[in-house]
Amino acid sequence: MVKNSFISVISQEEKEENKGSVEFQVFSFTNKIRRLTSHLELHKKDYLSQRGLRKTLGKRQRLLAYLSKKNRIRYKELIGQLDIREPKTR
Repeated sequence: MVKNSFISVISQEEKEENKGSVEFQVFSFTNKIRRLTSHLELHKKDYLSQRGLRKTLGKRQRLLAYLSKKNRIRYKELIGQLDIREPKTR
């Protein structure tokens, strides 16, 4: 399996202090999503990992929706740092 470099936007001190913050949770879900995506490129028929990816994407989407309602400025900064597309609105 190919080793990928994942995001390290948040410093080590911030990780220890703010593990419950919305930004940290979105950051960790994004790392997990990128790791699962690279895994699924090699193992296309790993359906349990596909399910885990879909669940993680939903969790991150709900957290981002919450953050966009509460604080639009922090939401825009986080999306810019993590290089995530803004979800489509219905």
